[in-house]
Amino acid sequence: MPAWLPRAMVLALALYACFRLGSWAFDQLIGLLINVLIAFFLALAIEPAVSRMSARGMRRGLATFLVFLMVLIAGVGFVVLLGSMLAGQIVEMVEEFPKYLDAVINWVNQSFHTDLSRVEVQDSLLHSDWLQKYVQNSATGVLDISTTVLGGLFRLLTIFLFSFYFAADGPRLRRALCSVLPPARQAEVLRAWEIAVDKTGGYLYSRGLMALISGIAHYILLVILGVPYAPALAVWVGLVSQFIPTIGTYLAGALPMLIAFTVDPWYALWVLGFVVVYQQFENYALQPKLTAKTVDIHPAVAFGSVIAGTALMGAVGALIAIPAVATLQAFLGAYVKRYDLTDDPRMHGHGHGQGRGRRRGEPLLTRLRRSWRAPESDDGEGNAGGEGGQGAVGEPAGPAHA
Repeated sequence: MPAWLPRAMVLALALYACFRLGSWAFDQLIGLLINVLIAFFLALAIEPAVSRMSARGMRRGLATFLVFLMVLIAGVGFVVLLGSMLAGQIVEMVEEFPKYLDAVINWVNQSFHTDLSRVEVQDSLLHSDWLQKYVQNSATGVLDISTTVLGGLFRLLTIFLFSFYFAADGPRLRRALCSVLPPARQAEVLRAWEIAVDKTGGYLYSRGLMALISGIAHYILLVILGVPYAPALAVWVGLVSQFIPTIGTYLAGALPMLIAFTVDPWYALWVLGFVVVYQQFENYALQPKLTAKTVDIHPAVAFGSVIAGTALMGAVGALIAIPAVATLQAFLGAYVKRYDLTDDPRMHGHGHGQGRGRRRGEPLLTRLRRSWRAPESDDGEGNAGGEGGQGAVGEPAGPAHA
């Protein structure tokens, strides 16, 4: 046995053990790492406001606290307003449910010539097996729901705590990172930090603008239909549809549909149709152009980054994918060497088919004849002069035979 083989085997086993230990630690800490990443981007989002207040003489910690306090007050006030409105509407809907059920049953009887009664429908619903199973599952799932709510609150508290430290101690954090790097690398780190702040702020600006447009559009629809609480519902739709990726639009549209159902069941269908149509308009017309202008990335890149972020990190990845990609693109763009373009028409898409440009005006029959004769002219034999051979040789055919 060579002398180096035992040491190599021990080293390989040690590396494998370290790899397994690192994988286990990463799996255990992935939740914390995602929370820290969200907190970092949240701190980047509020960095301009905190820096502006700090530049006017306010302590940075106090400025960060005031910004978070304003965000918290706005969020709690919005949730309380919607909660009270939703509770009142649910009570009203339960009280008016028999009237809605009578209207639906009358429509079914008139349209399909049936003879249904509300009492029979209520009895069949109340004594159905699926309703009893649903009630049992709901009763046993109360503990799971409570655990999920407490876990969500703890995660939210963790994110806010880390984001507060990142925003309040931003200069100290930058100095700590730059202290272990040479001066040239320090400038790159500071430049990347500045780009990240600009791109994250631009992303939030674009989302806020789209939320405003969505809220105004849905507010107009709700006012036309006469749905109550139209302003609060419009704000709900605008915020939830933009800041909850993928399912936010449909989750936001469920509440206006529920409230519209209390006014007229057909209004709920109108709201559903408008939500679907507006979602397509936003996906294919509004969002790509607006996001590309504010975050300065191509619409296809923005769409692909959202898909990639969702595949990697779920909803969190979809939320932070665009500012992360925009930051990376802007940072790399400063170090990629670019050259002057050649003066070639094909650069602008004008060079394709120029060699055939003088033949475009020819009749179709002439072009077909030319394409049909092309193989005959390439055989290299006497067939090339079959029709035009006399002109090619320059002598009449009679003397040649003689």
